[in-house]
Amino acid sequence: MAGTPASRAAPASSDILLLPSRVWTAEGDTSHTGWAVLVHNGAITAVGPETSIQAPAGTQRVALPGATLTPGLIDLHSHVFLHPYNETLWNDQVLKEPQDYRTLEAAAHARATLMAGFTTLRDLGTEGAGYADVSVKRAIDEGMIPGPRLFIATRAIVATASYGPGPRGFRPDMELPGGAQEVSGVDEAIRATREQAGHGADWIKLYADYRVGADGSTQPTLSLAEMKAIVDTAHLSGRPVAAHAASDEGVRLAVEAGVDSIEHGYGASEATFRLLKQHGVAYEPTLTAVESTAQYFEHYVPGQSEPTARMKEAERAFRTALKLGVTIGNGSDVGVFTHGDNWREPVNMVRDGMTPPQALHAATDVAARILRQQDKFGRIAPGLRADLVAFEGDPAAHIEDLKHPVFVMKDGAIYRSPQATP
Repeated sequence: MAGTPASRAAPASSDILLLPSRVWTAEGDTSHTGWAVLVHNGAITAVGPETSIQAPAGTQRVALPGATLTPGLIDLHSHVFLHPYNETLWNDQVLKEPQDYRTLEAAAHARATLMAGFTTLRDLGTEGAGYADVSVKRAIDEGMIPGPRLFIATRAIVATASYGPGPRGFRPDMELPGGAQEVSGVDEAIRATREQAGHGADWIKLYADYRVGADGSTQPTLSLAEMKAIVDTAHLSGRPVAAHAASDEGVRLAVEAGVDSIEHGYGASEATFRLLKQHGVAYEPTLTAVESTAQYFEHYVPGQSEPTARMKEAERAFRTALKLGVTIGNGSDVGVFTHGDNWREPVNMVRDGMTPPQALHAATDVAARILRQQDKFGRIAPGLRADLVAFEGDPAAHIEDLKHPVFVMKDGAIYRSPQATP
């Protein structure tokens, strides 16, 4: 069965009855055979056995034989302004691609993501494209372009001279555009947080560490005081904070500063992951980013090569967090790899120790809770927004079935569907 992508959403009928072979609601681990879902004016009004649902006269009926309906999927770590580094290196994207061009790319990436069944993204930084994510989010919200719900972080915050492009490797007299907003000291950290919030950031992102060691090793960048200033300022305005942190010390400092999520965390120790669990900090493992850069730069071939040292480190961290019961959300770092291939992260989470239902939860109800949006989407339940997708087969049993979307609905509007039957 093949779903046909639409360039624009199909006009929403006031009532739509979805008739898949199975429904996976995220309120449990198994799919339900013979269930249906009724949507009215963009919200879910009923879910259960088809025989129990009383659809109003004139309801549009959409048959999805052979498919499993799930909540719209969520990717908590994306970069819609980036594209794969084997196409164009990160430095060249930031230095050579004009912001106008990158914004058009972002619109195309957003569409590809939505058509793949990911109806929500947390986009963690424009990587040198300023506040252009604010406009992309607005264009999606106003229906100008198709795309997922966006929760944006605008520019992100880094310590002075700790991020790219350069300054290492470039002439010292060159003024380079930055991949994020640079700060030194508590006052600048507070100012940057307020500026990004004022421009439209939903989340604030900080870089707790980066490759700043004299030998190129990953070391902390922002001080605990600077990070705490960012966190306190963001929280005062009701905004959560995500921290890029790959080293054990960087993760620990970010957790001590009060961040709400840790991105990457590859080098974190078991003791540090216990701190995440103790403080209720979520973790996005970004396994696919590590796999992708191994393919680009370390000659790794999936299914043929031995995992690289970095892949093994990421797997160890992931398995440690899973064992300890840390809240793990689906966050892939897509943009490092192709937009629309977001399904690779849940597949890799299963490869590294999760069950298929655990990976689906990480990409639906768990991710919605991390976003503080669990009362709006992330499950198939009456009263929630109708963000619904269907895949050939049953991803709750075979996670690879996420590769095959046949139906996409966001907020009750159909963007991808087999031939509908009125």
